[in-house]
Amino acid sequence: MKEEDKSCLALALELARENVRKGGGPFGAVIVRDGQVIAASANEVISIPDPTAHAEVQAIRKAAEALDSYDLSGTTLYTSCEPCPMCLGAIYWARISRVVFASDRFDAEKAGFRDAGLYRELAMPSVERSLPVEQLKIPMTGREFEDWADSGIRQDY
Repeated sequence: MKEEDKSCLALALELARENVRKGGGPFGAVIVRDGQVIAASANEVISIPDPTAHAEVQAIRKAAEALDSYDLSGTTLYTSCEPCPMCLGAIYWARISRVVFASDRFDAEKAGFRDAGLYRELAMPSVERSLPVEQLKIPMTGREFEDWADSGIRQDY
């Protein structure tokens, strides 16, 4: 592991610990490109309040704004804890090139967080999950994708 990895991960951990001192969740994230910190954030779920305001998501939002791009290729995300499924999805959507984390989903579970349980739930067939989800096709279904394809503004993201 490079020295940069250690120092950036230490920054994410300090953001997490500082957030706890301020009354927030114990998570911090830093996004780096070419040795430069592009964005950093602590978890803001409680302070905003917003259930999607995880440290990783907030850092992604800030990095996208700073770079004026939804494509964060070439960046590394350092996070105090293994990303939850929501954050991992956001990381893939943002095209972040690499993730380095400290604690894992089982450490988070011991502290009362649902990350490990959500990973288990997502591994189940959809019909066995605790959240009922169903598809309902109505006559307009799919037209929004046709509109997108024909719009002239289509971008692959």
